[in-house]
Amino acid sequence: MEQRKFIQLKKEEFGIKEYIRRNLGKGKISKLDIEYTPVGEKIIVHTSKPGLVIGRRGEKIEELTRILTRRFKLENPHIEIQEIGNPIFDAQLVADEIAMALERMGNLKFKVIAYRKLQEIIKSGALGCEIRLGGKLPSERARLWRFAQGYLKKAGESRKEVNRAEATALTKTGIIGVKVAIMAPDAKIYDRIDINEEMLKKINVEPEIEEIKPKEIKSKKKKSK
Repeated sequence: MEQRKFIQLKKEEFGIKEYIRRNLGKGKISKLDIEYTPVGEKIIVHTSKPGLVIGRRGEKIEELTRILTRRFKLENPHIEIQEIGNPIFDAQLVADEIAMALERMGNLKFKVIAYRKLQEIIKSGALGCEIRLGGKLPSERARLWRFAQGYLKKAGESRKEVNRAEATALTKTGIIGVKVAIMAPDAKIYDRIDINEEMLKKINVEPEIEEIKPKEIKSKKKKSK
């Protein structure tokens, strides 16, 4: 019974998250968290555009709370907005932007869209970035294209520091899948070696040279013979 309740709870959470994403629009929301408190349900929305999510005088938030109570039968939902500081390092927002650009400009310009976004992320200071596009690009047969630059961990503990996300673009030729992986500049790399002043002093230490007297040299030559 507990397993069924847990599965039902996760289904309801997935439905709530999908509805909020569709209602607020693609490219505005990065992540949604739902917390259950004694007062009611707390829904945390991570976004880079809080003004568009809230609306004028909080109209969108009020409408969303009414729908959540009526449709999903939540007792007392409370929506909290958290602004993202660096949206260029958020993989979900980047994937949504690429998907919207493909829908707007068409799939023939997928290389321009991918390279432009990749250069923008690397110039902002990211350690590495990888963009994967899969679908009918540009031929009638589905293919996978990969655009990558910089340093990106794919194994070990540092792999958890890579921000990954997926999105889909609905174009005239069909659905195109977008996968983005970004390693932010503040990511923890456990095998990184930082060369600071102490390290440079150790490297630049001059070796000690011992003076050998001529008598000692002759004695050493005799021993060698």
